[in-house]
Amino acid sequence: MLRLSAHPSGRHFLQIPGPTNVPDRVLRAIDHGTIDHRGPEFGELGKSVLSGLKKLFRTESPVIIYPASGTGAWEAALVNALSANNLVLMAETGHFATLWKKMAVSLGLRVEFLPGDWRRAADPDVIEARLRADTAHEIKAVCIVHNETATGVTSDIPAVRKAINRASHPALLMVDTISSLGSIDYRHDEWGVDVTVAGSQKGMMLPPGLSFNAVSEKALAASQKSDLRRSYWDWHAMIAINPTGYFPYTPATNLLYGLHEALEMLFDEGLDTVFQRHKRHAEATRRAVRAWGLEILCADPDRYSPSLTAVMMPEGHSADAFRKIVLDHFNMSLGQGLSKVKDKVFRIGHLGDLNDLTVCGTLAGVEMGLALAGVPHQPGGTRAAMSYLTEKAEVRSR
Repeated sequence: MLRLSAHPSGRHFLQIPGPTNVPDRVLRAIDHGTIDHRGPEFGELGKSVLSGLKKLFRTESPVIIYPASGTGAWEAALVNALSANNLVLMAETGHFATLWKKMAVSLGLRVEFLPGDWRRAADPDVIEARLRADTAHEIKAVCIVHNETATGVTSDIPAVRKAINRASHPALLMVDTISSLGSIDYRHDEWGVDVTVAGSQKGMMLPPGLSFNAVSEKALAASQKSDLRRSYWDWHAMIAINPTGYFPYTPATNLLYGLHEALEMLFDEGLDTVFQRHKRHAEATRRAVRAWGLEILCADPDRYSPSLTAVMMPEGHSADAFRKIVLDHFNMSLGQGLSKVKDKVFRIGHLGDLNDLTVCGTLAGVEMGLALAGVPHQPGGTRAAMSYLTEKAEVRSR
């Protein structure tokens, strides 16, 4: 019989960059009796969440919901809009951009991967130059990760769209917002994105299990000519029935209850307020990191992520050993370094359902962990964050 270790007192601080903490309101909504997914009550639920998602994506275009992780939404984007042997332009911004590239190759696409050092965002000038050189318009899509979860670097999507337009290139623009939607301002229509990819388990404050595609008219037109095989991921099967609130196959009913509640929470707070909260918590975290004398992985302050901060460990010190000490002593999970930065960085997630006190508790746990792990640092990072948050609280109260 499986024996679980004794549960430590207090709450577990889940401070990885996703999955994030699920609010009690959302958990209570999910804990609802399952209903007939062909009945009238479900139809109203379906129409409500599909309408709410358009508001979150800031689009008038269709938004499609899949019972899947964000990886499923990646595949749906590629197989619906592209054909075998199409050339795709991607930017190496980190681990997840690399995984999306590997998926594209496995699906029979050709990928040109613009190299990066994992510390900087996608470069619109490099993208523009490459598209200008593509006079035959072989490149069919430009795929960018908006917020690279592995590195804490946010790419400038409006600048990428302007680069495509300046090059007068017809390529589709596909954007991964898995760790930015609901945490960072994002505008599918205004920014001229053709396919937006998202997942439920980060800024949307849900468990893993739902993924999304927002799809422009241009992308829908491209999908009519696509020859990559698809069935489960077919946009058109979804779009045909979604206006009624229903799905072509059994949906994740109880997660949709949670999605409805999560959307209500985001809209009740106000999206602009949500985005400002994430910026405030990110800046507090970065002030703590600088006060400790540690280095932020993102090398460009203009591209710092509001969702997470990746922190570089001093030479000779293990990020994973440090993370284990923090977990064992303080019941707090921090994000690990992935692939190229494995054991070299730890990641502090500051997205989703959290407030100033959550951030302060997280940073206190990190600071105590640094001391216990013998990591060279200056004390006072938590105090620096507290001073900043106090200052901002005073401004907000006026």
